[in-house]
Parts: sequence; C-alpha cells; structure tokens
Amino acid sequence: MSGHDRNRPLYMISVAAELAGVHPQTLRVYESKGLVAPKRSAGNTRLYSQADIEQLELIGELTAEGINLAGVMRIIDLQDRLTKREDEAETQRRRMNRLEARLHEFEMRQKITALVHVETQAICKWNE
Repeated sequence: MSGHDRNRPLYMISVAAELAGVHPQTLRVYESKGLVAPKRSAGNTRLYSQADIEQLELIGELTAEGINLAGVMRIIDLQDRLTKREDEAETQRRRMNRLEARLHEFEMRQKITALVHVETQAICKWNE
C-alpha cells in the first residue's frame, strides 16, 4: 500500500475500533489526547485510515506493556522526529552523492585539460 493510500480515510469508528481491538470510546479518548487524528466526512463522521489503524495498534502494544498515555505520546513524538531526521539525512546523502559526482567530473575535466595543454605545448615545440 502506498503512502497516499495508507492515509486515505476509509473506516468508520466502529470498524476502526474492531480492527484495532479497542472500544470506540477508547478511540475518542485517544483522539482527545491527540494520539490519533481521524479525518471527518461531510457529515462529521470520524474516518480512520490504515495509517491510523497502525498507530492505534502501536498504542495498544505500548499500553499493554504498561506504558501510560503520556509515555505513549512521548514515544510517538520521538518516533515521528526520528523519521523526519532519517528523511532529512537521506536527502542530504543523495545531495552529497550528486555533488561528489559533479566534483569527480570537474576533476576529470581539469586533468584532461591539463593533458591537452601539455600535448599542445609539446607539438608546438616539435614544430619549431
């Protein structure tokens, strides 16, 4: 499933609760705490995406390990920040690779230019 598809709101609260293995009221609590942010239909019905379901499953795993909601919020925040930093690092790696390729090309052109210059001088001396 692509990133866009994962974020498409599909599931009403009853289906999302069943998929996540929690009561619909629990989803409302999670929403009020900012742990999940379902989209709303034109009729104001909560609609959860696959990404929301995965987030709810993570919340369930963490709370089952005895982590309270404040701790869950902190873990999710740290995960989000880590993902952002990893994305930034990957962008910088790609940029560095492009710059290294350009530098290599520039160095090769300098070497070729220097060789042509030496050969040109040798030809001129030979013709004298």
